[in-house]
Amino acid sequence: MAVSQMAETEELLTCLRIQLYHPEPQNLFTYLPMNRRHKQEAEDPVRLGRAAEVCQFALNDSRVSRKQLALQAFRAPGSTEMRFNLQNLSRKACLQVNGIMLGYLNGAELPDKALIRFGRYELLVLREPGDCETHFDVLFEWRGVPPSQEMGVGVANSVPIMDSGGATLLLEAPSNVPSESDENDSL
Repeated sequence: MAVSQMAETEELLTCLRIQLYHPEPQNLFTYLPMNRRHKQEAEDPVRLGRAAEVCQFALNDSRVSRKQLALQAFRAPGSTEMRFNLQNLSRKACLQVNGIMLGYLNGAELPDKALIRFGRYELLVLREPGDCETHFDVLFEWRGVPPSQEMGVGVANSVPIMDSGGATLLLEAPSNVPSESDENDSL
């Protein structure tokens, strides 16, 4: 008698790795499940903020808004790939996604690697693809150096200038906004 064996294959979950940086991290991340994967239902947004009663992931920092931001999973029509939108939930503070400012309730689709900044926080969000359509993992990790420094965004750079010894420039991510110039201004 032949017995058919069906091996149940486990679906690979998309993982949203959130690497956190703050220059003074003492006790700020104590409420987060650091270095442990947290399984999240795809229809539920990942909320990060100060108030644990409304955000499942809370920061121990009174300067952070009660509801700071939300990450919502979605799939584009005709695609099985899980992607993420970010929405600013703070009425008081803007946040930046790869150098683009987002005000209250403004949102942006996140690329596979995104730098999110608010206050003195920097979050490097990395999306690792999976094939599960109903759940994804969230993994919080601490970073000892600012991701912006590693990526060369917003880092001071000294350029020598004759007679004055040096000038400080601020390097920023390239802008998608076209720059305007007047033909009469060029000499």
